[in-house]
Amino acid sequence: MELASRLRPALRSAALMASLAALPLQADTLRIAIMGEPASLDPHKISGTWENDVAGDLFEGLVTEAADGERIPGVAESWEISEDGTAYTFQIRQDARWSDGEPVTAEDFVFAFRRILDPATAADYAYLLYPVKNAEAVYGGEAEPETLGIEALDAHTLQITLERSTPYFLDQLSHYTAYPVPQHVVEEHGDRWSRPDNLVSNGPFKVQRWQSQTRIEAVRNEHFHDADSVALDQVIYFPIEERNTALNRFRAGEIDVAREFPTQQYGWLQDNLPEATHTAPFLGIYYYVLNSREGHPTADPRVREALSLAVRREVITEQILGTGEEPAYSFVPPGVSHYEPATLDFADMSQDERMARARELMTEAGYSPDNPLQLNLRYNTSEDHRKVAIAIAAMWEPLGVEVDLFNSEVAVHYADLRQGKFDVGRAGWIGDYNDAQNFLSLLESGVANNYGAYSNEEFDALMREAAETQELDRRGEIMTEAERLALEDNATLPIYYYVSRNLVNPALQGWENNIEDIHRSRWVSFED
Repeated sequence: MELASRLRPALRSAALMASLAALPLQADTLRIAIMGEPASLDPHKISGTWENDVAGDLFEGLVTEAADGERIPGVAESWEISEDGTAYTFQIRQDARWSDGEPVTAEDFVFAFRRILDPATAADYAYLLYPVKNAEAVYGGEAEPETLGIEALDAHTLQITLERSTPYFLDQLSHYTAYPVPQHVVEEHGDRWSRPDNLVSNGPFKVQRWQSQTRIEAVRNEHFHDADSVALDQVIYFPIEERNTALNRFRAGEIDVAREFPTQQYGWLQDNLPEATHTAPFLGIYYYVLNSREGHPTADPRVREALSLAVRREVITEQILGTGEEPAYSFVPPGVSHYEPATLDFADMSQDERMARARELMTEAGYSPDNPLQLNLRYNTSEDHRKVAIAIAAMWEPLGVEVDLFNSEVAVHYADLRQGKFDVGRAGWIGDYNDAQNFLSLLESGVANNYGAYSNEEFDALMREAAETQELDRRGEIMTEAERLALEDNATLPIYYYVSRNLVNPALQGWENNIEDIHRSRWVSFED
């Protein structure tokens, strides 16, 4: 009996692994569960990691990502950088083509950069291109698009001029904000150009069909410059926000990759699907946005500090999640190049000391269990987000805080955050490139993704000083000081540092864990 009870889980696991290894009905079709419905296929109209999964297969920038996340040449086959680091000259591949067969030219990049920095485009990520000369002025409507520091020297030579040397600029060029868009198609169809029946792209795949809230189908782009090396004929993306649903469909053999899995199933997955379960360190922060706009209780810095003090981060990472996440006492995750994060000043305090301080602050702000603070807390639909929200609401209860929880699908959720329709809002940020500026820029005044509208002139001044500092270690020290100011203000409430969590069919080859959790379908294939 004891032997049989031990054998059954092993036999079940072996059967599951065998079924997973035989998942694809056709070995040339990859089926991926992405964590939400894309707002668009236009790279200038998106802002989420789930959208990046699709856009990064359909489009390619001057620089792109290898299977391990390292940056490699993309549409540009080579480039030269001036001695002062402010001028980049790119040679566009002669065989670069759009999916309709038209050549990809330097002018397509000029057109794309001017378009994303046009205020009328209202691109959330336009600020990522602010290193380009006059980019901020153009986006602010203070300069003409023609003054932007990007020029087509000829059809296959592109020159980009920066405001100042920017060490992470090549990394930025792999981001979808820097993807080209086909001028000839955009000018013909306007904003309708990115609909599936009009969309023309330059990546390894091209869109074939989009059934809203159900699936996006893409097929191999025969005009891609490296099409002969692409093993897959088709990729199907299923928008599935519920992690348990994604897990069930993975187990049923309906998908090959789930870009998330429910944390509460981690132990079961380790026991039963160890070869399919991928976790790895990740350049990302899970945090709560605290609305600093006038009229919200979280505009009071005493309330913000008290809320942060009361959150028991270790309980969340160890007891609620339990998949390797680390408690966050800084906004910038550890491991960022040339950077030492600042930390919240209460990191070394006991929980009793934290709660005593939190009660004092709430009393000063006029709140207590007899005069409770009413807060609304918004999160996007996910079992893990719900569990974290419920736990944190319970942690705040002793302070006299009563929380109303609201959840919505991801696109609606982030639209509400940008419009300031919340007191506390769940957010996450995954590094677009390995630099502290990518995280701290979220707290600069006027940035679209500064959801809480935090504003501190001294913080902004330090970020400007860092941008003008060429020596990397000194630049990092300046940004550490900026982060320290933001933490003292409790500009956000950092909760934990991410780990990437993926379920991957063991028959899939070419999938490599990496710190940015970027996985382009171009690099993967199924065993013969």
